[in-house]
Amino acid sequence: MKIYNNKPSQLQDLAQQNLQKITKPDAKESPQSTEKTVTSDRVDISGKAREVAELMSMISQMPDVRADKVAEVKKAIESGNYNINPLQIAQSILNEI
Repeated sequence: MKIYNNKPSQLQDLAQQNLQKITKPDAKESPQSTEKTVTSDRVDISGKAREVAELMSMISQMPDVRADKVAEVKKAIESGNYNINPLQIAQSILNEI
């Protein structure tokens, strides 16, 4: 797009003229054409979408941290009974890949 020698005042005048054309109905138009028509939007949601929405709602209500598991591991660490099995951890990592 190229703009040649347009001055800001000319652009403002042009914008004002266009705005006036939009806001003032022409005398040629019939009164019926200036009336606003009221319409309503409608959305239909499928059964699957409702199910997904319900599941998302249930997920959002779940806590981010499983406090019971955290307390259990913390207790085991403090008592010295927390044993780490590196082979099981490695296997779990590989299963995730």
